[in-house]
Amino acid sequence: MKLVIITILFFGLLAIPAKSFSYATDSNVSIEHLTSSEEHDTISSNTVSEEGEHTTHHSTPGWTVIPFVLLLLMIATGPLFYEHFWHHNYPKVAIGLAIAVVLYYLFVLNNSHSPIHAAFEYVQFIALLTALFIASGGIMIKVDKKGTPGVNATILIIGAVIANIIGTTGASMLLIRPFIRVNKGRIKPYHIIFFIFIISNVGGSLTPIGDPPLFLGFLKGVPFFWTLVHNFLPWLSAVIILVIIFYFFDRKNKEGNSLEESTFNGKVSISGSKNFLWLLVVILAVFLDPNVFEWVPAIHYSGQKFSFLREIIMLGAAYLSFKLANKEVLKSNEFNFEPIKEVAFIFIGIFGTMMPALELVGNFAQSPEGVKLITHNTLYWGTGMLSGFLDNAPTYLNFLAAGMASQGANINSIADVMKFANDGFHDSSLMLRAISVAAVFFGAFTYIGNGPNFMVKSIAEQVGIKMPSFFGYIIRYSLPILVPLFVIVWLIFFAFV
Repeated sequence: MKLVIITILFFGLLAIPAKSFSYATDSNVSIEHLTSSEEHDTISSNTVSEEGEHTTHHSTPGWTVIPFVLLLLMIATGPLFYEHFWHHNYPKVAIGLAIAVVLYYLFVLNNSHSPIHAAFEYVQFIALLTALFIASGGIMIKVDKKGTPGVNATILIIGAVIANIIGTTGASMLLIRPFIRVNKGRIKPYHIIFFIFIISNVGGSLTPIGDPPLFLGFLKGVPFFWTLVHNFLPWLSAVIILVIIFYFFDRKNKEGNSLEESTFNGKVSISGSKNFLWLLVVILAVFLDPNVFEWVPAIHYSGQKFSFLREIIMLGAAYLSFKLANKEVLKSNEFNFEPIKEVAFIFIGIFGTMMPALELVGNFAQSPEGVKLITHNTLYWGTGMLSGFLDNAPTYLNFLAAGMASQGANINSIADVMKFANDGFHDSSLMLRAISVAAVFFGAFTYIGNGPNFMVKSIAEQVGIKMPSFFGYIIRYSLPILVPLFVIVWLIFFAFV
C-alpha cells in the first residue's frame, strides 16, 4: 500500500502545472525549442505553450546527474553486496530518487515540461511492456526436443525474426520459458545472456514494431519499411556472428548429454493460442498515435500531442488476456507479476533521474561546438554508448535531433524527417542508419539498456538460474563479445563509407 501511495505522489507531482493541459481530438502542433546561452552554466529558456503563455525555466547544472549515477550504481551493486536491503527497498529507492529530481525541476528550475514529458513517455513505455508481458504469459510453447547447440541456435534465429513482428518484449516473453525448458538439465547463464543479446535487442532492428526507438522514428516521419531496407545487412551480420559465437559456447556444454534422443518426439505444441489475439490487439494499438492520425484523441501539452487511447487499449488487453487466460497454462509457465513489477519500479527511477543527462547531452549535441563533431561515426558511437545506460528511445530522439540540426533540418517536421531518411541532406540517410542500428544493438550492453533485458533476467532467476551481476554481465559478456561485434559492424557499414 505504501508503494501505491508513493507512486501516486510521484505522478501527482507531475500534475501540479495542470493548467498547461488541454484535451482535444484535433489541433495544430507546435513543438517548443530550447535556447541556450554559452555564457552561463545555468541558463534560462523561453517556451510558448499551446495557449500562448510564455514560461521561463533554467537548464540543468551538471551535478544534477548524481541521482541517476547513484541509481545505476545501486542497481549494479545492490544484488551483489546488500541483496536483502535492495530486494525489499528498490521501489522506494527508485521512486525516491525520481521524486527528488522532479521536485528540483518543478520548483528550482521552474521546468514542468521535462518531467511531464518524461511521465508520458514512461506511461507509453510501461503500457506496451506490460501488455506484451501479460498477453504472452498466457501462451505456452512446448518444444519436445533435446537442447542441443543446433536446436538452441534455431530458436535464437527464429526469435530474431519474430522480434520484428511482435517486438523484442513480445518475442522475449514468448520464447524465454520454452528456451529454458528445452535446456533443462544443462541451462547456464550464457544461454540467457545470448537470448538477451539476440532476441531482446539485436533481433528487433528491422521494423518500427521491433524496438521502441525505431517506433519513435516512425512516428516522427521515418518510412515504415526504411528500417528493413537499411538495417537488414547490419542485422543479418550481427545475428549470424552472435549465433555462431553462441554455438561454440554451447558445444562446450556437456551437461545433459546423457539424455537419449529417443525420449523426445520432436514435436512443437502451443497452448493458450487465443492469447495471440490479444497480442495482435496490442500490436495494432501501437499505431493509434495522434501524431499520425488526427482523429485519434489526445492530451495536448505545450503544443505536443500525447496518446492515451492507445495505452488504455493496451492495458485493457493485458487485463482481459490475464482474466481469460488458461489457468493451467499460467501455472505451467509459473507466471507471476514480479518481472514486470521490477521493470516498472526501476524504470520509474530511470525515467525520472535521466532527464538531466539527456538534456545535457542534447544541448551539447545541438550546440555549435557539438554540431561540428557530428558525423555518422560519432552518431553511431554516441548513440550506442548512451543507449547502453539510458533508455534507448529518448537517446535515439536526442541524437536524431542533433544529426538533423547539423544539416539545418528540424526533427519536428515530418517533411524534414522523411527528407533526412531519404538522403535529402548530406549523408543524412547514413546518419539515420548509424543512429538506428546503434540504439537497438547497444541496448544489449547492460541489463537496463532495454526493458526486456530486466524481465528476462528476472524470469531466469525465478527458476533458479544464477545470473551475473550488473558488472559481471558487462565484464564477462558485453566487453568481450558485444564490443568486438559493435566494432565489426562499424568497420563494415560505417567507418569507411
